[in-house]
Amino acid sequence: MIDIKPGGLKFEALRTYVLVGLSLSIGWGIRGNFGHGWGAALPGALAAMAAVLISGRSDWMRRISFFGMFGAVGWAVGGTMAYMVVIAYTHSGHSSSVLYGFFCLFVIGFLWGAIGGAGTVLPAYLTRERLQQFFVPFAMLFISWWADSLFEGNFIDNNPRFKEHSPLDWFDTTWTAALLTLLMIGVRGAIRRRFDFAEKLLLWMATGWFAGFFIITNVLHLYMAPGKGEDWAGVFGMTIAMLIYFYRNGLKGVVWASLMTGALGGLGFATGVLFKLIELKTGWTTNWHSVLEQTYGLFNGLAIAFVVIRVRRAAAPVDEGEQPDRRFDAVAVSFLLLLLTYMNVQKEVDDWIHGKTMPEAMYFMSSRGWFDLFYVGIALTGIYLLREHLKRPFTLVPTSWMGKAQMLYLTLLWWMVTANFMKALGGFSPQRLITEGVITFHALLCTIFVLTWGRDVGAPKEVVTPDYGKWIERAVAVGAAIMVLAPIFDWAIVRAIYGGSFAGYAGHHYRFGPKAVKARE
Repeated sequence: MIDIKPGGLKFEALRTYVLVGLSLSIGWGIRGNFGHGWGAALPGALAAMAAVLISGRSDWMRRISFFGMFGAVGWAVGGTMAYMVVIAYTHSGHSSSVLYGFFCLFVIGFLWGAIGGAGTVLPAYLTRERLQQFFVPFAMLFISWWADSLFEGNFIDNNPRFKEHSPLDWFDTTWTAALLTLLMIGVRGAIRRRFDFAEKLLLWMATGWFAGFFIITNVLHLYMAPGKGEDWAGVFGMTIAMLIYFYRNGLKGVVWASLMTGALGGLGFATGVLFKLIELKTGWTTNWHSVLEQTYGLFNGLAIAFVVIRVRRAAAPVDEGEQPDRRFDAVAVSFLLLLLTYMNVQKEVDDWIHGKTMPEAMYFMSSRGWFDLFYVGIALTGIYLLREHLKRPFTLVPTSWMGKAQMLYLTLLWWMVTANFMKALGGFSPQRLITEGVITFHALLCTIFVLTWGRDVGAPKEVVTPDYGKWIERAVAVGAAIMVLAPIFDWAIVRAIYGGSFAGYAGHHYRFGPKAVKARE
């Protein structure tokens, strides 16, 4: 009989699964409305901070903003991969396309979870000095990627000469981001005449992106969803390069966490789509795609919880140094509360204009201009107050690290829950209750859990380092078994329910047969 009495290890594990699972589910449900990498950054941040809050480790609590930022960046990477057509394969009723669709969902889920899991646990294994090495390269990359998006949006996408085909379109991938990473980090390293740990990792991952993409699409001619983006191939190469780099640098705990989160994340994506197909048979009409998003987020959250439960007992106390520079904490907080929120919420302006709840222009400026102006005001105010708080702490901010961590988590949570409701408000319908309603209810539960379950029992006095080599072997075995068995099981269930019939609630897409879209060479 399982003992789940309060205070017991089983009870603590159960609470971790609940809080982290719901946190990532909330974020992923919101991500479904905002999309892409910045949307996926939110669940990554919430899950990482929830894991810290429930861990009881005071050494982790002191770098809560780092956990949030690295969790956000890790989960954001997978946001470039296209998957809607892959989901449609599982709806098609075409037997081989259904099986193929579930297999590809595992691959996408694995890649998304592998990098997301690595980012989530990285602050548990790196010294503060190494973590801080990422800040300048991150800033350089974000600025260069933003400049690239402006250039492509203004001079390529809107240019009539490139209406049929963009000169930068290489299988609809984000290859320019990988190239800019190589250029920016390479130039910085050349100027400094050295590359530190963070820069080497980024160079490895960018090089891995090109190697994976070139080999898979240009040499082997393997295309997951012909006619759609093939970013998965680059992410595959990036993931392999990341795992090799971590292993070579003695970070086997991060390698294990990455593989385990990837395997469980792949299972979660395929299973989430299976659940959706089963739910469609009820005949009920609702926002089933949001149910899928929240279900997949829950599975990813459970995967993170599984990993963190073991890492919090295995990872040594983190090194903060004698006098840590708290300005980096302020930068991480600014990233979470200002940049992450802006990059998502700014997408609402077009929705408000399209829904006629806001005019395109007011007085002498566009509505977009007004929105950006006010967000700049929010950002400047926030940065100024963080600067002053470092000089002379405000009484409003809790003095304990537990209190600070709770405040950061709840601020980000409710900022984005409110923004998500505002995005849907213009065209709200009863079906939106399954999205905004469920997300709000879960956010209320997480608020209660964070404030009542949060604990600080201190850093571990003794840590028994596990045999990570055996852990990695088991993770590889588990992942391989899931990759083979899960798609077959999912395919069998769908075939038993639908036979050769189209399930609906998706476009007609086939990977094989005469109706399949041909790959573009």
